[in-house]
Amino acid sequence: MKRTRTSKAWMREHVTDPYVRRARAEGYRSRAAYKLMEIDDRDRLIRPGGTVVDLGAAPGGWSQVAARRMNGKGRVLALDLLEMDGLAGVEFIQGDFREASVLDRLEDRLAGARAGLVLSDMAPSMSGVPASDQARIMDLAGLGLDFCRRWLEPEGAFLVKVFQGHGYDDFVREMRSVFSRVATRKPEASRDRSAEIYLLGRSLKRGL
Repeated sequence: MKRTRTSKAWMREHVTDPYVRRARAEGYRSRAAYKLMEIDDRDRLIRPGGTVVDLGAAPGGWSQVAARRMNGKGRVLALDLLEMDGLAGVEFIQGDFREASVLDRLEDRLAGARAGLVLSDMAPSMSGVPASDQARIMDLAGLGLDFCRRWLEPEGAFLVKVFQGHGYDDFVREMRSVFSRVATRKPEASRDRSAEIYLLGRSLKRGL
């Protein structure tokens, strides 16, 4: 298939991206690893001995960071619709998080234990229709938040990728109804032109 000017420009940007080069040199699966590292350096989210759930994990950059920083102490449970090559210290489930049967499998793996940290870098396959894509992105973020209501430790944290646009303000309000503290994070590894932003919720409010 002939490449368009847009795809050629993206490829040029990708191969010259300093985070892409760094990931290759340091053995990380994606440049996204540096987004989590920067946020974790600031907010101290990954704690050895706990349980981390990584939603939308493939190709595994965030799970890789979590497993390395936990140093064999605790669990990392990763889930994605796409296949993901095995990672030391990471338990992987392949399936669609929107399906009840897949959620049941994840909950079975938890075996009654709660997560100290839920990560969600989920994003749908883009259709190119902005309104539709934004709605699907916010829907995935909402599913991640619902999971936290049931499976996050009271003092746990939820880090979720969203995109600024329709539904963003409503989702921030919903986050604030669930967590005592909600902050925004835009790590340096996130491209400036991208509308993505990360919301960090900490400490579930009582009564949830």
